[in-house]
Amino acid sequence: MKGLTCFLVWLLLSEAQAFEIPTNGLSEFAEYSDFAELAPGKFQFVPDNRRYERSLPGESGEEREDVDQVTLYSYKVQSTITSRMANTIIQSKLVNNSPQPQNVVFDVEIPKGAFISNFSMTIDGTTFTSSIKEKTVGRALYSQARAKGKTAGLVRSKALDMENFQTEVNVLPGAKVQFELHYQEVKWRKLGSYEHRLHLKPGRLAKHLEAHVSFKPTVAQQRKCSNCSETAVDGQLVVMYDVNREEKAGELEVFNGYFVHFFAPDNLEPIPKNILFVIDVSGSMWGVKMKQTVEAMKTILDDLRAEDHFSVVDFNHNIRTWRNDLVSATKTQIADAKRYIEKIQPNGGTNINEALLRAIFILNEANNMGLLDPNSVSLIILVSDGDPTVGELKLSKIQKNVKQNIQDNVSLFSLGIGFDVDYDFLKRLSNENRGIAQRIYGNQDTSSQLKKFYNQVSTPLLRNVQFNYPHTSVTDVTQNSFHNYFGGSEIVVAGKFDPDKLKQIQSIITATSANTELVLETLAQMDDLEEFLSKDKHADPDFTKKLWAYLTINQLLAERSLAPTAATKRRITKTILQMSLEHHIVTPLTSMVIENDAGDERMLADSPPQDHSCCAGALYYGEKVPSNGIPSWANAAPTPVVPMRLAGAPVLESTPPPHVMRVENDPHFIIYLPKSQENICFNIDSEPGKILNLVSDPESGVSVNGQLIGAKKPQKGKLHTYFGTLGFYIRSEDTKIEITTETITLSRGSHTSILSWFDTAHVAYQRVLVSVKKEKTVTVTLNKELSFSVLLHRVWKKHPINVDFLGIYIPPTSKFSPNAHGLIGQFMHEPSVRIFNGRPGRDPKKPEASMEVKGHTLTVTS
Repeated sequence: MKGLTCFLVWLLLSEAQAFEIPTNGLSEFAEYSDFAELAPGKFQFVPDNRRYERSLPGESGEEREDVDQVTLYSYKVQSTITSRMANTIIQSKLVNNSPQPQNVVFDVEIPKGAFISNFSMTIDGTTFTSSIKEKTVGRALYSQARAKGKTAGLVRSKALDMENFQTEVNVLPGAKVQFELHYQEVKWRKLGSYEHRLHLKPGRLAKHLEAHVSFKPTVAQQRKCSNCSETAVDGQLVVMYDVNREEKAGELEVFNGYFVHFFAPDNLEPIPKNILFVIDVSGSMWGVKMKQTVEAMKTILDDLRAEDHFSVVDFNHNIRTWRNDLVSATKTQIADAKRYIEKIQPNGGTNINEALLRAIFILNEANNMGLLDPNSVSLIILVSDGDPTVGELKLSKIQKNVKQNIQDNVSLFSLGIGFDVDYDFLKRLSNENRGIAQRIYGNQDTSSQLKKFYNQVSTPLLRNVQFNYPHTSVTDVTQNSFHNYFGGSEIVVAGKFDPDKLKQIQSIITATSANTELVLETLAQMDDLEEFLSKDKHADPDFTKKLWAYLTINQLLAERSLAPTAATKRRITKTILQMSLEHHIVTPLTSMVIENDAGDERMLADSPPQDHSCCAGALYYGEKVPSNGIPSWANAAPTPVVPMRLAGAPVLESTPPPHVMRVENDPHFIIYLPKSQENICFNIDSEPGKILNLVSDPESGVSVNGQLIGAKKPQKGKLHTYFGTLGFYIRSEDTKIEITTETITLSRGSHTSILSWFDTAHVAYQRVLVSVKKEKTVTVTLNKELSFSVLLHRVWKKHPINVDFLGIYIPPTSKFSPNAHGLIGQFMHEPSVRIFNGRPGRDPKKPEASMEVKGHTLTVTS
């Protein structure tokens, strides 16, 4: 049982009785009187949640019912889709029944990628309307209102796949308030259908709840239970649909000086593909994520066609390849690849840069040697759950390295798993290399989501797709050249034209299928669409204009992030700003100013900022890749083009990884024992607030404690616990470091510094170095030879169960004394461990054995 074979150990655990480190002068380190709840609580619509009672009409007053201080008497959602352009309006009406002023919150989730176009509210007869301003202008107006003591609210949020539009106002007794938000988004075809989601989250019982899809529950039906005062409505309405397609050349819609061309051909023979699977097997993938990824990969491998070629690259801080070059997808090769994947044991750091360069290198070599079918399509699928922690850490540098090395006919697709992954980085990485990215969360079925993602991107039907509109009156066409078209998706091209000069638009599409060159032509008349729009009361007559603006701004935002010079970036920025103001939409460059007619009460709605930065001070293990980020093997000399048959190569084994001792969620300890090459795994079942001693070494003077926090509620009868605070004391430097999910507090003598997880910083106290990487890691290093790394695990703030927590990682070291103790410290000098008497367990999949360690004989489970 080598590698990451885990044993559940139920003894040898020590639990500290107080958050106290055994040293003089450290009493303040143990004070946690205000430490009742570290995790952010669930957002409350009304902070003052008291209720009052009233008599029922006609009753004596003895029978009473609870009445909300703030009543939501109407909550309506209206969403119309006109030819892939969705316009959604959310309206909420409330009244303050209380004799006291009350805070009222309007909190709406909108899809990431949607643009807010309008917001208004009416408070007791006073109407507030919105206007779009350049971001600095909007913030200046907001600051002016605050400086004059006027009402000024700030509305901005950054979520995972959703964004929150949220505003809070104070309303007088008896006052009524109405909120109305408008947003728009383009519906993209995936796996042969479109999906439209409406997020219903009224927050309280509504007297009148209505969505346009005939969803009209009564108040009784909204209750969580028959006598509950809380609403059960907190979810999504999902509509899945497809559209009729009669023309192979696509659907060309022309109206009001704008045109949109939709292209999604079916019934084409798939093109052979060359596919590299690049799989993250770092320590954070341990457990269910890795198990589900393996199961999904086995199914995906079975779906490969005989004419396809493939290989597998798996990576942590090292890079391994199942085969050094591409092999045919024969039954024998697929079976061997499955066996290889089943043996993967997650551990170590994350070297995304070198893993991608290795995959690109394999494809480039095969192409240079003439091994690839000229009619085939090449793609890389990256599956990862975290940021780079090893090798090249700067995200912009990784993007540059990939862009410089990948060939124009290769598409890169990325699947981000979990809450910690930098999805924006994966999106940029894929978008600029002819692919797409998708994320799934740790609470979802990774296996089915991975298979769904693969099905979406793995059926290439056309190559070199080109759209042409030959008339000179056609201008400002969005992207019209595409390397590949994948089945089940859709290509959308939009542009402008002069309606005085042109009453119809001709399009010519050229493309290459599996066995032929295609030329498809179509002609669209403006009158055709005009007649339809005049008859349908729900149709949006401006949809072509909105679609063109949406596509153009998104395309410009992508180009802006990749601009090669500052001058180019300024030019693109100016264009985005002009279009955002003209089309009245909130983008990363604009803000929405909401004010009353008098202009003396204001609020500001900001689009979440784009964070493309990557900062120094990150955690890494082993040696870093040289500064240029390109490993030596990726700069191979040009290979002569010599046709040769693809053949299997032996598995490339990497150097065994330097294992780390680590603690993850629900404190799950993984202790690597290098002598016996075993991993000892154990869980701590304890209570929130309890403090565990992790490391205590009286000779080196280093102590580490951790305090537990609990999940928001039990799951399957068990309340999971996590580390919410970690404390370090280094006696020789009189230095204390306290890390929570919110702040990092550094104390030396009488001097104290407080940092936030939003900072990036390096703080040195003689021999102690504390490095903070923004919202990622804190690394504590003593004398350049002893280090601890703390990882911040963020979860969705409105998740019903999970909370933010900390993980701790300790690379192997010989710097602790034999007297070190604590949950982790007791293993710093590896004890003698003997495992014997292997036997079947109560669970057939989990054999048992006996383990002898430190005079104890324990029953352990593999």
